Amino acid sequence: MDGAVVVAVVVVVCVLLVLRSGMRVVNQVDRGVVFRFGKTLPGHRQPGITFLIPFADRMRKVNVQVVTLPVPTQEGITRDNVSVKVDAVVYFKVVDPVRATIEVQDYIFAVGQVAQSSLRSIIGKSDLDDLLSDRERLHEGLALMIDSPAAGWGVHIDRVEIKDVQLPESLKRSMSRQAEAERERRARVITADGEFQAAQQLANASRIMADTPEAMQLRLLQTVVEVAAEKNSTLVMPFPVELLRYFDRAARQFGTGSDVATPVPDPHGETVPDPRA
Repeated sequence: MDGAVVVAVVVVVCVLLVLRSGMRVVNQVDRGVVFRFGKTLPGHRQPGITFLIPFADRMRKVNVQVVTLPVPTQEGITRDNVSVKVDAVVYFKVVDPVRATIEVQDYIFAVGQVAQSSLRSIIGKSDLDDLLSDRERLHEGLALMIDSPAAGWGVHIDRVEIKDVQLPESLKRSMSRQAEAERERRARVITADGEFQAAQQLANASRIMADTPEAMQLRLLQTVVEVAAEKNSTLVMPFPVELLRYFDRAARQFGTGSDVATPVPDPHGETVPDPRA
């Protein structure tokens, strides 16, 4: 009787040990791919506790988180014959753990190699202006080029972004001179346009003053007021010819003007001509 109890205890302990050896824990960020006698079982194991047949099953865990893979700097020549260095970053994740395990030896290394070759290819197909300004279209093209082979490996490309475009120093100086010349051209055009508008306004003002001589007198008085506000010791005031003509017409209107010279007595007893003659 005692022997039977001992045997039962030994059997129970062995069963527990076997069950313990076949128990595995799959983390939330992983998926389990089970090989039974070297053959892949359909489907994959979800996160949690899973059981394997001891000595028959072997499980490989595959991470399904988004992987950030930097692409090393690639040097190439653009379509407009400019030598540049471009680096990028690829965001991808595994959507089919079974295919990512059996279709490719190392899916991370494979995606990295495809990204490098695709980046060199996109450099040769693009102009320098596209690399500098139209990056969104290049990102979409890169993602499509990388996703085509990666889809067969159970990998999905979320996004590809170009981080930096390194230009030769000589090209940077040329672009700087071009930008400076463009800014100078715009400044000259703006200045010339301002001069043109000012000339138009001055021409309009001169026509108004020609038709209305009183406007010239008012403008002269306003100028005197502005100069007098500076508190200068010497005041130089121009005397326009139009003002003289105005006074001459006013004198003729009131009958004070005369074409005949009137003699003016001299203090010494001599007669001199009228200075108005």
